[in-house]
Amino acid sequence: MCPGQQMRVASSSPFPHLEGRHPCFSLTAEGHAKSGRLHLPVSPGCNIRCRFCKRDFNDSERRPGVAHGLLSPEQALEVVGRALKLCPQIAVIGIAGPGDTLMTDHAIRTFEMIHDAHPHLINCLSTNGLLLPEKAERVVGAGVETVTVTVNAVDPQLQAEINPSILFRRRWIDGEEAAAILIANQLAGIRRVVELGAVVKVNTVLVPGVNLDHIGHVAEAVAAAGASLINVIPLIPQHEFAHLQAPSPVQVERAREAASKHLSVFSHCQRCRADACGIPGISEFSNELYGISNSDFHASTFSHG
Repeated sequence: MCPGQQMRVASSSPFPHLEGRHPCFSLTAEGHAKSGRLHLPVSPGCNIRCRFCKRDFNDSERRPGVAHGLLSPEQALEVVGRALKLCPQIAVIGIAGPGDTLMTDHAIRTFEMIHDAHPHLINCLSTNGLLLPEKAERVVGAGVETVTVTVNAVDPQLQAEINPSILFRRRWIDGEEAAAILIANQLAGIRRVVELGAVVKVNTVLVPGVNLDHIGHVAEAVAAAGASLINVIPLIPQHEFAHLQAPSPVQVERAREAASKHLSVFSHCQRCRADACGIPGISEFSNELYGISNSDFHASTFSHG
């Protein structure tokens, strides 16, 4: 997408109240750099298997699925207070892992406490969407204003290549059956939280050779469900997709152009850690906030699904 196109999208933003307040829902580079966000790593397990996802505990990598360790909801509330002192520009509290935020109740409990203690902050939840339809009321009731759902395909055959298994209703389901359930729940969940008043952004991981020519279809489907924004994220080759190449800038732009026919496109993503703190691309305070010597972290409770 050319700069002129990006500005036209930004000027007709369906959520102007978030521009400059929520970095990940700001369509201009200026708005993206105005406010900070804090990610709280309170969600231990995941209920789907992603071939690109390698979750870990360390203090060096800068990517999703990585954190120094896990916090309890009570510890997370204390961390918010310390983070606001380190970075007063923080306007958004996000929970994006390191597992799925809806597999356990940790994220919802955390948001409930933060909403009571800091009602001026924007609460933002990221999820794979598998359990979103059944938990939508609790999510919005906890003060969550923005929801990000990762939707990598709306064709079960393609989805199964990226997300081959799900844990649903106490059993593992594989292949296209699993993919069809996941897609249906993602779209139903988006519709429900939008009905309840949340603004939805969709993240789509761009995997060359799998969904490169499918991004427009994803954007069309999630737009019909009520999403307002899409973020096309280039694949980080790792885990089961370590043999693939990251998409080229030309491929990323082609995918974004296809998506822009249906939705506003977010193009400033920093692919943040699950415990990021600060203004994306400008300041980062996670080491000061969480430091690897912090004995309150409990890496041993992490679950790989």
